[in-house]
Amino acid sequence: MSHEQTVAAVQAAYGLRPAVPEAWPDAPAADSRPGPQDLADDDLEGGRTDRLLFHVIAALMPGARAVLRRITDLGGAASYDDIQQHFADHPTTPIAPSRINGTLTSVKAAQRRVGPDGADPLFQRDERARRYRIDDALFAGLRRALALADGRPDLLRGEPAGPATRAGHTVSVETAIQKSAAYVIKMQRQPGIRR
Repeated sequence: MSHEQTVAAVQAAYGLRPAVPEAWPDAPAADSRPGPQDLADDDLEGGRTDRLLFHVIAALMPGARAVLRRITDLGGAASYDDIQQHFADHPTTPIAPSRINGTLTSVKAAQRRVGPDGADPLFQRDERARRYRIDDALFAGLRRALALADGRPDLLRGEPAGPATRAGHTVSVETAIQKSAAYVIKMQRQPGIRR
């Protein structure tokens, strides 16, 4: 089997390729897991669709995704205090009460990148009543998008597994990977260095 066929076979095995190469004997059946393409593309409000809501959720930082999920689980509305208390000592996603609003800036950033231009915020913050609220038109779509996110965590943005250290400095895993890739490219360009 050629190198290209091997790569294609591995991609197919991990569900990254829809078709399995014919030259791969005894290939497992391609995984037909649900994906964003299976979500409805009907306009819910302001150009948002179930599919687009999933892409926003997938682009969120894990903490912001957890907060949005909590608001959705509470029926689309929650008080600041409820959210702060829930995440203060959360076993998997602890967020200090003073950091909740900072965590949720990821929602605005993801919405700017993925959402329709000029759309209202995905959820409202009522500073006077100290409450978060999701519009009724988006609530059901968010629930469907979050259900798909539960089944396809491989499509979601994740946090680095942990800090890597270099000469006493803490470096994120993402930064370490980028620097390593840049070094490899630099070395490949050097005369006399073989790949």
